[in-house]
Amino acid sequence: MELYTMSSKELLRLDYMQKLTEHRITQSEAAEKLEISIRQVQRLVKSYRESNYQGLISKKRGKAGNHTISTEIKAKILDIIIKHYSDFGPTLAREKLIYNHDYTVSVETLRKWMVEYNLWVPRNQRLKRAYQPRYRRNCVGELVQIDGSLHPWFEDRAPKCSLLVYVDDATSKLMHLHFVASESMQTYFLATKYYIKKHGRPLAFYSDKLSVFRNNGYKEENIIKSTQFGRALQELDIQLICANSCQAKGRVERANKTLQDRLLKELRLRNISTVQEANLYLKEFMQEYNNKFGKVPISNEDKHRPMSPHMNLNNILCFKTSRTVSINLTFQHNRQMFLLEDTMQTRSLRRKQVLLCEYPEGDIRVFYQSKELNYRMVYDKVDQVPQGAIVTDNKYLTEILEYAKRRKQELPQIKRSRSAPARTHLKYIA
Repeated sequence: MELYTMSSKELLRLDYMQKLTEHRITQSEAAEKLEISIRQVQRLVKSYRESNYQGLISKKRGKAGNHTISTEIKAKILDIIIKHYSDFGPTLAREKLIYNHDYTVSVETLRKWMVEYNLWVPRNQRLKRAYQPRYRRNCVGELVQIDGSLHPWFEDRAPKCSLLVYVDDATSKLMHLHFVASESMQTYFLATKYYIKKHGRPLAFYSDKLSVFRNNGYKEENIIKSTQFGRALQELDIQLICANSCQAKGRVERANKTLQDRLLKELRLRNISTVQEANLYLKEFMQEYNNKFGKVPISNEDKHRPMSPHMNLNNILCFKTSRTVSINLTFQHNRQMFLLEDTMQTRSLRRKQVLLCEYPEGDIRVFYQSKELNYRMVYDKVDQVPQGAIVTDNKYLTEILEYAKRRKQELPQIKRSRSAPARTHLKYIA
């Protein structure tokens, strides 16, 4: 007695062949149910009538595929890899087999063979990189880790915002928290100013490689050009260290994870939905957090230093750039034209460099050799457009259109002839 094996697909076809022979369904219905053509249904019916259910069993079952590589060739290929390319990856080993030994095999087939004989370890089975533990610093203020955490802190009550986090490496205490709209040079200037006014100058800040801290796109003779934030820290005698991985600054990363759980829920319980209200509450939250999670430092010495007499914190933590004064006592910055006050002193500054300082609060001051110069803004370049055109940035376009619609409703309706229709020009700047 012979035993035949049929797959679920073949059993389904047998069921429909029996219904066809009993005239319970049509060939088109069987083709639709089996998702094959009517011509294929006719072939299956013919095989079923000639050989019964055996005619529906695949003739390829139990046979080797047409493109199967023989065991002899497989053994030769593996022998070559073991002798010459034992430390090669599948892709490179395949290239060498083709060019040096005239053996053609697919990368995935070769990968499967190499995994089978322990010549290659798949990525999902490799051990994760072990990072060397970095012990805590001894004193408070010796190293402060800083990072920004973009998160829906107010859940669905307000848009996403960023929380700037300053964590002391020796104690894991929160030294400063500050909610801002986004991570930027000016927001870090502002948060660092609050930190230094409260605690003093630490020995070093430990950050990631955000463009605020490190100019990764500028490299000349292995020298990395400093950013505005890095320049400010140099003037304050604070070292800036950029970590090569997230694990390196794990204390602030773990603090972010805890804050995203605890702080978010505290804001929800207090129904705080704005950045201003949240910043007022942070002092109370930091005290509770530090009492619960803070560690005792190895040394009681505080490495924070007071500001030196020659240091002006406001003039250091700002964006600084040099501008050349023209013959007309003007210079440009950020699409704006500045005009210096016409005095005997400023007239001598033609073709000379002045220092423009843009502060986080939005103020702009101009200096020449540490002496402040008076100025006024002549015009904004954005306003220099043809008469009758309105220019607006894309983020303000909706408000401008709504305002124009309200103004149109307020103005009296004026009948215009068809020959002279009203024309309104709106220019859009993306």
